[in-house]
Order: sequence, then C-alpha cells, then structure tokens
Amino acid sequence: MSQQTMRAVDPMIGELEMEAQTTRAMLEAVPADKLDWRPHPKSMSLGQLAYHIAGLWGGVSGFLELDELDASQVDFEQQSPESKDQVMSTLEARVDTAKQRLNAMDNEQAMTDWRLHSGGREIFTIPKIAMARSILMNHMYHHRGQLSVYLRLLDIPVPVSYGRTADFDPLR
Repeated sequence: MSQQTMRAVDPMIGELEMEAQTTRAMLEAVPADKLDWRPHPKSMSLGQLAYHIAGLWGGVSGFLELDELDASQVDFEQQSPESKDQVMSTLEARVDTAKQRLNAMDNEQAMTDWRLHSGGREIFTIPKIAMARSILMNHMYHHRGQLSVYLRLLDIPVPVSYGRTADFDPLR
C-alpha cells in the first residue's frame, strides 16, 4: 500500500492483527478449572478478566460508531464466562468485529472528535483515532499485563508478549 492510499487506521489494524496473536496465547494459557480464582477480594476473577480481554476489542470498537459516550450510562460490571471455550470464541469474533469497524473508517471519520463524559461532566474530547489508540489498544495492553500477573501467581507459564519471559525465550 502506498503512502498516498494509507489511511490513519491502517497501522492500527496491522497492530491489532499482530497483538491478537499474543492475546490469543495469553488466553490459551488460562486454566479452565481456575476461572473463579481471584488474587484479592477486590480483583476480578481470572474468568472475568479473561472474558473482558476477549471481548474488549469488539465492544470498545463500537465506540467508533458514536460521537460521544456517557460513562454514567455504561454498566462496567464484568461478566463471568461459562467456559474457557466461550472466552476463546469471543476473542475470535470480537477481533473480527474490531477489524471490520476500523476498516469502515476513512481519514475524515478518524479525525472526528469523540467525547467522553459522565453525566454533565466532560472527561475528554479527542479524535476518534486517539480514542481507538487509548481505549481500544492501550486498554487491552493494560489488562493483558494484569493477566500475566494472574498467571504468574497461579504458577502457570507466562507466554511471550514482547521478548522472553521467565518461562519462554522465542530466540532459543
């Protein structure tokens, strides 16, 4: 693709495809018999965290179709999956949804303002492409890092994200 025909969202779509592989490996490491485990009473269970990660890209990409979001109207309660299979099938479906929604955006839409508020209080207004970077991508990385800690606490080998882990060295 030449520079002249590249859209603002194209690098993000490529990143999403690459990061989906890492996310898939992390979720595959989740033990199906530990979905109710939580490291602390205030923490999400392992199943809730895995299911949140699996659905995040598809759910948040829906924000691209809006010009604003009233956070006071959003239910942030995390659901528990019925099984690990539900987590994995949700990931596949939601990655496809996110790619479709990003692919539907042209440069003008990507630069359109997107506003987050809670009731009458504005939290921020940024271009949709910046919202996608922050809430769609960076949010995923945050929770995937959280998942790696859960896996370590359960003594589950932590898959590679960027470079080696104490359990895996992709260069060997």
